[in-house]
Parts: sequence; structure tokens; C-alpha cells
Amino acid sequence: MIKALLATAALPALLLATGAAAQDETPQPRRYRVALGPQVVPSYPGADKMIVTPLIEVSSTRLEEFRYKSGDQSAGIALVNTPRFAIGPSFNIEGSRRRKETDLPVDEVGISVEAGAFADVWLGSSIRARGEIRQGITGHKALVGNVSLDYVARDGDKWLFSLGPRVTLSDSKYQRAYFGVNTNAAARTGLPVYSPGGGLQAAGAAATALYQFDERWGIYGFAKYDRLVQDAADSPIVRSIGSRNQFSGGAALTFTFGGSR
Repeated sequence: MIKALLATAALPALLLATGAAAQDETPQPRRYRVALGPQVVPSYPGADKMIVTPLIEVSSTRLEEFRYKSGDQSAGIALVNTPRFAIGPSFNIEGSRRRKETDLPVDEVGISVEAGAFADVWLGSSIRARGEIRQGITGHKALVGNVSLDYVARDGDKWLFSLGPRVTLSDSKYQRAYFGVNTNAAARTGLPVYSPGGGLQAAGAAATALYQFDERWGIYGFAKYDRLVQDAADSPIVRSIGSRNQFSGGAALTFTFGGSR
């Protein structure tokens, strides 16, 4: 998940969309928050190795507090945005898998640009449910989805902590790309032929935290654990050169500007 590229690419659209949405007679000054730091993610789905990538998050609001975002969610733009519900397009980039990154000459998968939609629903004041579905335009060219539920505790923008379960789903095309072994790959690697189906791919949990030192500077971070299950967990690639346990996380400094503060 290369969130830095997505956040940078989505920033112009975010500014336009949020500006167009604020059509009240007495709009409040808009505030912006930018987070920048490092994150570690699996080098590809099912890998046992980690890579370091930039962590960039961009948020914008006219409200008293910024809308909650979990650290592991995809970039998105809320075209419909109410206190209880939000919906809009979502975007993600899945990194490539090259043979030089693995211990066996498995099939390569190119960088995958994914586009789709998300929906957020607040169940009361502190529980957020979120669903995403995205189609790969390049790379794996498959359908993937995420479902999450978060308990969110916060004191405005002074501090925030969230924790909740995660479920990842993918179709058979996605699972064959990362976890399957076709006859050609079997001949190269010595692994058995394996053709996984679609469905549940992983289950886990994620936590997000934010603490504001003052009106401008703060710190932000997230941690996530996924456990590959079902066909993905049984993949010869995962069992031979990968891991069913998938960790990711990052930390960043935040800077808030704009508004009347």
C-alpha cells in the first residue's frame, strides 16, 4: 500500500471536492492537517519481509474536529459527507512482486492501481463501520475489498485512539496472482500446482493513535496485524517463502494550518 503516492495524487481532488461541498452561507475557515513519516509494510501480499515506504496523510475540515481516519484505510474523497455517513471514491496502490524480491522464481505481479468506492457509517458516537471495494486497473487486475469496524475514543483533535477488527476479501483472480502456482511456475520453482479460489483472504485488527502537542504540531501512528486464512494461507508460496502473519505500521509528525486558530 503506497499511501504516499495516493495522498499526494488525491490532494487536488480533495481540495476541490471539499470546497464544492461547503456551500453554506457562513462557512467556517478551512483547516488542513498533513502527516509525514515512515511506515513498514509487507513487500508483497503474503511476504515474510518488510519494506519501508513514506507515510503521508492529508485531511481537511471546516468543522470543530477532523473527521476520523484509520491509519490503514485507502485514500478516498467523501462526495457525500454527513456526521453519520460518508460515501465516495477510494484509491489504492499495491506494490509489485518481482522475482528478485523472492527466494523462488515465482510469477511476477506488476504495480497495481486500484479504484473503487467506500462507505462509512457511524453506529452511535464511537463506533465506525467502513467498507471498501476496489478493482485493479493494472497489475493484478482483480477485485478486492475490505471491511472494518472501529471503536474510536477522542477528545476533539487533542488526542485520538481507535481499535477494531479487519477483514480482507479478494476474488480468485487476485488470489491466483499472489498465491497461485500455475504449471509454468511449478516447473520453475518445484512447488506443486495450486489454484486458489476467491473469498476471505485475511482477518486481523488495526489501531490508530494521534496526539496533538499544540495547535500546530502533533504525532500520528498506526499498527495493523493480518492473518492469512483459507486458500491464501494454504498457498505453497506462503508456506515456502512467505508468512501467514502480515504486519504493518507507521509513525508521522503532523502539522495543522489554516482556519482562524
